[in-house]
Amino acid sequence: MSKFKDASGVALILDYLNAQNRPYNAQDVFGNLQKQHGLGKTAVVKALELLAQQGKIKEKIYGKQKIYFADQSQFTDVSDTELKGMDSRISELNTQVQAVTQSCRQLDSELKELNSALTTKEMRSEIQELKQECTMYRERLEKIKSATNHISPEDKEKVYKEQNLYVKEWRKRKRLASDMMGAILEGYPKSKKQFLEEVGIETDEDCKVTMPSI
Repeated sequence: MSKFKDASGVALILDYLNAQNRPYNAQDVFGNLQKQHGLGKTAVVKALELLAQQGKIKEKIYGKQKIYFADQSQFTDVSDTELKGMDSRISELNTQVQAVTQSCRQLDSELKELNSALTTKEMRSEIQELKQECTMYRERLEKIKSATNHISPEDKEKVYKEQNLYVKEWRKRKRLASDMMGAILEGYPKSKKQFLEEVGIETDEDCKVTMPSI
């Protein structure tokens, strides 16, 4: 960094501390000025140390941390009346800040809603797609209505009754077969699996068949 830039950075930091008139550590000063002025952390630390050595600012050490603040001797004394006026003004400004902050939050919320909403072009495109879907569903509905192979409620009921009858018979015969195999296996010297293989019986599980519930 050139001497011109060094001097410029030192003056900038001095003006900042005098204008703010509050204590800061080197990290605070760096964080507050780096983005706008591009100062490096090392340059900020050196500038603060130099200003403290020159007596232009004050330095206090708290443990391992150094705190820097403006030399208070440069400021004129303020009367109690002036202090009360400043306190009153600070209170007014804080109220204004709160109001502006609340307004910003509301505007930010509205902006997020607007950004997430569809644009006019997107809305028109979606409407067109929905219209096409509606047309397709109407055509399918008309085909279903015009079909001649509908099952009557009576035929449907008949099919359900036949299914229940067959399932009951299936369950009955499966139980009988299971009881018979159980009786045979009591005196059979081999396993049930070997018995089924020798006899050539295929179970529902072998055929991957599941009995419907009724």
